[in-house]
Amino acid sequence: MVSKAQLFAPGVLRDLVLLVLGAVTIVFLGVSPLVASPTFVGARVCGSCHQDELKGWTGSHHQLAMQPANPRSVLGNFNHATFSSFAVTSTFFRRGAKFMVRTDGPDGRLHDYEIQYTFGVFPLQQYLVAMPGGRLQALGIAWDSRSRQAGGQRWFFLYPDRKIRTPDPLHWTGIDQTWNYMCADCHSTNVRKNYDEGKRTYSTAFAEIDVSCESCHGPGSDHLAWTQKRGDSKDLPANKGLTVALEDRKGVAWTIDPATGNARRSAPRTSQSEIMVCARCHARRGQIHEDYVHGQPVGDDYRVALLDSDLYFPDGQIREEVYEYGSFVQSRMFHEGVTCSDCHEPHGLALRADGNHVCLQCHAAHKYDASGHHFHKLGAAGSRCVECHMPTRTYMVIDARRDHSIRIPRPDLTLQLGTPNACNQCHADKSARWALDALQKWYGHTPDGFQHYAETFHAAAENAPGAERALGELAANTEQPAIARATAVSRLAAYAPSPTKPVVRAAAIDQSALIRRAAAAALSNSDPQASASTLGSLLIDPLRSVRIETAEVLAPLDARAADPRLAADLEHATQEYIAAQELNADRPESHLDLALLSAKRKDLKEAEAQLKDALFLDPTFVPAAVNLADLYRSLGREADGEATLRAALQHSPSDPALLYALGLSMARQGQHVKALDLLATAASGDPRNARYAYVYAVALNDAGQTRAAIDTLERSIKSHPYDRDSLAALIIYLDQTRMRGKAFLYARRLLQLEPDNRGLRRMLDEPVDSEKSWSK
Repeated sequence: MVSKAQLFAPGVLRDLVLLVLGAVTIVFLGVSPLVASPTFVGARVCGSCHQDELKGWTGSHHQLAMQPANPRSVLGNFNHATFSSFAVTSTFFRRGAKFMVRTDGPDGRLHDYEIQYTFGVFPLQQYLVAMPGGRLQALGIAWDSRSRQAGGQRWFFLYPDRKIRTPDPLHWTGIDQTWNYMCADCHSTNVRKNYDEGKRTYSTAFAEIDVSCESCHGPGSDHLAWTQKRGDSKDLPANKGLTVALEDRKGVAWTIDPATGNARRSAPRTSQSEIMVCARCHARRGQIHEDYVHGQPVGDDYRVALLDSDLYFPDGQIREEVYEYGSFVQSRMFHEGVTCSDCHEPHGLALRADGNHVCLQCHAAHKYDASGHHFHKLGAAGSRCVECHMPTRTYMVIDARRDHSIRIPRPDLTLQLGTPNACNQCHADKSARWALDALQKWYGHTPDGFQHYAETFHAAAENAPGAERALGELAANTEQPAIARATAVSRLAAYAPSPTKPVVRAAAIDQSALIRRAAAAALSNSDPQASASTLGSLLIDPLRSVRIETAEVLAPLDARAADPRLAADLEHATQEYIAAQELNADRPESHLDLALLSAKRKDLKEAEAQLKDALFLDPTFVPAAVNLADLYRSLGREADGEATLRAALQHSPSDPALLYALGLSMARQGQHVKALDLLATAASGDPRNARYAYVYAVALNDAGQTRAAIDTLERSIKSHPYDRDSLAALIIYLDQTRMRGKAFLYARRLLQLEPDNRGLRRMLDEPVDSEKSWSK
């Protein structure tokens, strides 16, 4: 963690201005002389030479990302406007020069709060309120800044279908609305969170309040010295003192091939500096390091999300709020050498051209901007490239964002897997079959595009027969995007692969850092001692995200029995992992991760302390409660585990994970009636979790209710057709009740998953009417 003392070392700063607003101290860093490490000089200084760029940036979404609340920056109606949601009426008003809101506070009662900052500008604007401990909190009520004709110019609630009251972490005073962690890093320049874990307070600092020049170009003091020919500027290299040269497009031209209608880059892209700079904020990621060096790979300071099933659809389309990077690197455009600024002007952020013309920079108009290509009337919505190839998904109620994987519509996958397609987004009154028939009529075949992994990821999610093989094939397919291949490698963990498996060993030395990181994740359920030979080199990988993932996987390794060099590398990477978690010590997830690390290292006392810290920060954080209860179980402290779960249920009374864990505790304590009731509620509360249904069925069978157990499993198996435990239990219970015909059906299905299971084959060789019981 970076302390104030480190940040403000003597001699570094010429000017230091502290702006104290309420309980929040924001630190503005002024112009500095040339020093060993470059410092931030500010947009005004940059603009003194780069006037056109400053003019383009002024008024952009980056420049307006965060502003002090004043009559020019505030867009919302503060003329005693009211907004009601779930029986809470909030009032927005002025008190002299101040912008105020009267709304429910952390005690559930109405209080008056001053708006300190605006956050964002379009299509919505949020508002930040200073709270004790240096926190800035984002109101859950936002202003719709679209035109009235578009449905805007109104207050609205960001969670319209959810009743949110304190201490819900999504309540505006809750931990999930804290600007210092959730928002600051991407909306201001050179943010230092400065969280004091001992005091549980923030002293957050930034160089500039908005996303300014140096957010992308890096600190400018050396460049400023070069322009003024002062200090040690003569010793600066030929880069003119710039921290990073964003030259991915320098000297490059795109030439359209008349034969194909598509453009070719005049020279291959040899750098991703620009894309890495954008990825810092335009990716779904977690911060693991604060001293960012501009232009370096994003994976050294952030852990970028893969195509996780809760974030993306199986075909890679956006599901949750994932921003652009994870989609763009799936696209053919990225693989052909396109960069962000090929389409977007980087200062004003507008597209390089209007409408289809931004695409026609590289795609011949006579071929693509023609009804013979899109089969829609020219000028109609369906003739716009983005409507078919970059469909939108709406977040924050009104913010429609385009999918940057730039794919073709696949109604065939909608029919097969249930993934969305662009055709039916516009033609919502039509079926996917109608859309597929239209495509086949127009093109004479079913277009399948560039991305080919939907079936593989869907099969993996279902644990279907052949899924492990398909994941291995995708991982080895260098024609597919690295992020998809990395996702395939990481999902092999479900099969606990051998560390000597060729696909894992190849992943560990792949060029892509995402794939190398995934190699470590693939072995997270394998023997760490055996995994060390495959993963050892990743402990000294160039990128921090790879090193710390590997350290987490190899944490149970007995350093005393390991090679001394490996043990030293593991210890160093482990300290980096701990530092990454401590950077986010204001979050319960980090304390959970530290607890799990401590448990792997047999330090159960520290694990307990970290889990308690997690629950102190957020009493509603269910994973910490469940893990703490399980830790107590392992220590023979069942009563403490039960008390932990019951305390958590006070905050989340219907949470299936808590009910399930308490049900298991009751069963271990011999309170089987209570256990059955709790397990039943958990299973019905989360039908997506096959484990809950399976355990409930086992409890039913143990209670002599075998028929009810069968009914429970058969309902669950409809949604989880290849859940191995459920299939095995069904076979046994159906055999016990002499329903061997149905048992045969499930045995054949299980055999698809376990073709080498000799016991299953022997069962299936028995006649259906045999008197021999399989369950014996």
